[in-house]
Amino acid sequence: MTEPLFSTVSVIGLGYIGLPTAAVLASRGIIVRGVDINAQAVDTINSGGIHIVEPELDILVRAAVQTGTLTASLTPSPADAFLVAVPTPFTEGHAPDVSYVKAAALAIAPVLQHGNLVILESTSPVGTTEQMAQWLAEARPDLTFPQTAGDGADIRIAYCPERVLPGRVIHELVSNDRVIGGMSTACAARAKQLYQIFVRGECITTTARTAEMCKLTENAFRFVNIAFANELSMICDQLNIDVWELIRLANRHPRVNVLQPGPGVGGHCIAVDPWFIVHSAPDISPLLRAAGAVNHTKPEWVKAKVMAMVEQFTKPVVTVACLGVAFKADIDDLRESPSLEIVEQLAGNPRLKLVVNEPNITQLPAHVAALGVTLAPLNEALAQADMVLLLVDHAPYKKMDWSTVRVPVLDTKGVLPSRRG
Repeated sequence: MTEPLFSTVSVIGLGYIGLPTAAVLASRGIIVRGVDINAQAVDTINSGGIHIVEPELDILVRAAVQTGTLTASLTPSPADAFLVAVPTPFTEGHAPDVSYVKAAALAIAPVLQHGNLVILESTSPVGTTEQMAQWLAEARPDLTFPQTAGDGADIRIAYCPERVLPGRVIHELVSNDRVIGGMSTACAARAKQLYQIFVRGECITTTARTAEMCKLTENAFRFVNIAFANELSMICDQLNIDVWELIRLANRHPRVNVLQPGPGVGGHCIAVDPWFIVHSAPDISPLLRAAGAVNHTKPEWVKAKVMAMVEQFTKPVVTVACLGVAFKADIDDLRESPSLEIVEQLAGNPRLKLVVNEPNITQLPAHVAALGVTLAPLNEALAQADMVLLLVDHAPYKKMDWSTVRVPVLDTKGVLPSRRG
């Protein structure tokens, strides 16, 4: 018998993935109850605003709040389905931290009802979905779960990772294929019903463990390839070769697609997820470890290049305009940002005065501002600069007339006109 349609969905975690997902679901007429521990974010959403930068998201949230299909709160309430989209960082030694998943599970446990669906969307180590199911079972012994009851369980549990690009989240949430891993066949089928409400791409079902590993594999693939590009850039610098021209030429081969180098690797996914694989299989993952070492080295290499340029100045304090501290272009997300790491490391040098321009934020993180780093509009940052450190290829930097910049520029992203193809 076909299970009933979903009328209410609760999204736990209203960040860069949870809020867009909540907004897209709400735009389809589903009553969405968002939950977040950040009271300011909750208040902002309930007023029809957003607390993150993502194109088109503000329009969707405003419309959903005005029509009453989206509300936010600090605590969960009953719903037909629960989507858990909370952070999964790593701790010291790159060990995964799933404490936010556990906290979310314990928060929704009291309001679970027979027939509910719980989906973990957070990028997680293999086995986390099963662990979440166990936490729920321990909190609600009056209900049955798929680890013991299989298809006949009271609660359906599945894993479905996001695979979106920041800056294109709304479009890709709808258009991209989704891999849905159920803890049973019935769990996968029920989760597929939910995603088919808004996903135009194909919804492919598998096991929860395979879906977890699929997400990690996708990001590990890019992690390794970014490491290759970063290592290539350092080699080319030593050999006096323009790495961007080299990559442009190499990519003319029909089966070669070298990625673009940068100041490191960052973000909540690519910089973190491969370490979940390493943690699960530490003795048989040397390639991922090596890639991690290269990506970790790149910020130090950039810092050394800056200091070598500073040594060419005779003045006691050199003002460096640092352009961009987000982890990638045209977003406000600073998580695991190598650009921010570089700024933090340089800030301790008495020979440097750092002025940051980041077009997508209004204030620097408190710990960075405490180091004496200031945030300024682009024209002011350039006017003060003795040299420029270009860390992120934001659109304003690619559009500006670099011929008017009369100070030395260290370009880590290939933005300068001579490096474009």
